[in-house]
Amino acid sequence: MTTARIDAAEALVVAGTGERPAGAALVGPRARVEARISGGGKTWKATFPLHASRWGGPSLPLPSGSYELQISDTDLHELKIDPVVLAGVRIAVDGGTVRIAAPIDPVYETSEGRSTLEERYVAQSGGTENAVFFETFYGRSVGCNPRAIDRELAARAPGVRRYWSVVDLSVEVPEGATAVVEGSPEWWHARGAARLLVVNDWLRRRFARKPGQRVLQTWHGTPLKRLALHRPGFDPRRMAAVVKESRRWDVLLAQNTYAERILRKAYAFFGRPIWVEGYPRNDTLITGDAAAIRRSLGIGAEERVLLYAPTWRDDRSEMVDFIDPELLARQANAVVLVRGHSRTLEQGRDHDGARVIDVTGYPETARLLLAADALITDYSSVMFDFSVTGKPMYFLVPDLDHYRGQLRGFYFDLAERAPGPLVRTQEELAAALDDADHEAAFAERYAAWRRQFNARDDGHAAQRVVDRILDLGFVTP
Repeated sequence: MTTARIDAAEALVVAGTGERPAGAALVGPRARVEARISGGGKTWKATFPLHASRWGGPSLPLPSGSYELQISDTDLHELKIDPVVLAGVRIAVDGGTVRIAAPIDPVYETSEGRSTLEERYVAQSGGTENAVFFETFYGRSVGCNPRAIDRELAARAPGVRRYWSVVDLSVEVPEGATAVVEGSPEWWHARGAARLLVVNDWLRRRFARKPGQRVLQTWHGTPLKRLALHRPGFDPRRMAAVVKESRRWDVLLAQNTYAERILRKAYAFFGRPIWVEGYPRNDTLITGDAAAIRRSLGIGAEERVLLYAPTWRDDRSEMVDFIDPELLARQANAVVLVRGHSRTLEQGRDHDGARVIDVTGYPETARLLLAADALITDYSSVMFDFSVTGKPMYFLVPDLDHYRGQLRGFYFDLAERAPGPLVRTQEELAAALDDADHEAAFAERYAAWRRQFNARDDGHAAQRVVDRILDLGFVTP
């Protein structure tokens, strides 16, 4: 007989009779924990922690998702735990499947519960707390420009309260900040109370601006691919949604003057300021410690590190699989970091293999750029960030014609201006990585690229943005 329960320490405990299992694990798409097995003889017990530490960070609750309960030589079919809300997670067990979710009372996830919270939020006076509400990539991660602004603001205005919107408590927030889980009563209250919202993507759910409240839209990249009103095809509903969204923003941040021109037109952002200050998230590419990041990833100082970071595709939910990372690690004699887009974080599973590290769930892309010796990408805006480092880039674009001609379209011809080679296959990529003349061949293009796109990425962008925030009185030091 096998049973399951939650113990006082908020761990999942599975107990059984008979011979002690050789091993037990709880395996999810983005996390895995091993059980501590005790007992033996007539009975045994496997205790699964519902938290894990990754990348040398703190131990945090497991990410939301469906997990497989693996216990050797054990029948799990009759295990059953109805949903239980704990401090860190909500958990349910059905046979060998364990479902982890954010610790929100299920009543708030019903249509009636959501409506009640929304109505309470709309009626809230709001905009009265000397606080900032931060959100990046819809709460799936805590990074990008808002995180860099948070760090600068925390240092210079410690009296300002900082809320961070997260999908669940597996997402680490900066020191001193308060995590608020999306959809919870605390999340709705914080979004309404804060005087300033700093976000890097659209404001979802039912947003209602409060008197005195301001929104700083930092966006999340200089665009190569067409955005918003510039996307292919005429869709009046999309156009209306774009205009409605951009009218919620008071200020828009651009990395460079090229992005300023495109973002203003693509989002019909007329009559309001765009701050062209470089990207705060790139300050670490000037001031950060690459060796420390490598150590946190378990990478030796002398290892060659390749970062593969493709963008997402409008016609698929998972990350593209244009390379075999384990094969590439052998071909290039390197450690390969695999970084899926934030939109693919909840789909698929971590890649594994010899000298392969899946860093899709890593909190900050910029730190990975700093740690890498070279970048392999396609149409991602990460190309405009990595060029701050001056390190080599390679563009793996087997679907170039389809992406450019049907999915999105480009603002300029990548083939003519890219500061690195465009390749179509992994074999071509391996050959390019082995080409000792690569950097010299693209030196002139690279220099022109940096002049246009990285003129303000000097390590002080966050300082300039926070100067503006404080000078305009968006919050009070």
